[in-house]
Amino acid sequence: MHEMTLPEEIRACRLCKTRFAATASAHIPRPVPWFRPSARVLIAGQAPGARVHDSGRPFTDPSGDRLREWMGVGDETFYDQAQIAILPMAFCFPGYDAKGSDLPPPPICAQTWRDKALGSLPNVQLTVLVGGYAQKWHLKSRGGVTATVTGWRDHAPARFPLPHPSWRNTAWIRKNPWFETDLLPELRARIKEVLQ
Repeated sequence: MHEMTLPEEIRACRLCKTRFAATASAHIPRPVPWFRPSARVLIAGQAPGARVHDSGRPFTDPSGDRLREWMGVGDETFYDQAQIAILPMAFCFPGYDAKGSDLPPPPICAQTWRDKALGSLPNVQLTVLVGGYAQKWHLKSRGGVTATVTGWRDHAPARFPLPHPSWRNTAWIRKNPWFETDLLPELRARIKEVLQ
């Protein structure tokens, strides 16, 4: 019998079984770990959505299409675990509330797995922080996402905070044109540099 790797241990986690059964989606846990020790870029996200819960691959949704565009990488590079690690703040889809909105990532997931997972990634040179939950954890940021992303130069070139690539943030992107003209070219150049 072989010793389980960390991604296998995470995949077998059922800590939130009762919590998820009580959500409006009443689903079972399906952790989606996506990393190998050789990865040089880390995407720290929020939590998988329902589509990712079904597919078992992170960012297999319109948000993922937008994130890949922001990063300037295609599917092949994005899903190459030897190059890019994807560690959300919770590895499972947290479910929906009674109104059909996504529930936040349960803190127990990060408390249980995050330090161990980050510790298994000694080669990371760039961390892409997608959304407020990841930004609070990694940057200890107290302000909201807008303030953190506006101050992106304070963290570059090792870390780039981004808004969530959801369609819900399209108005935010229009309101903050510097995001596409200033931040994204720097991010793409840094990714290219780290992955070559």
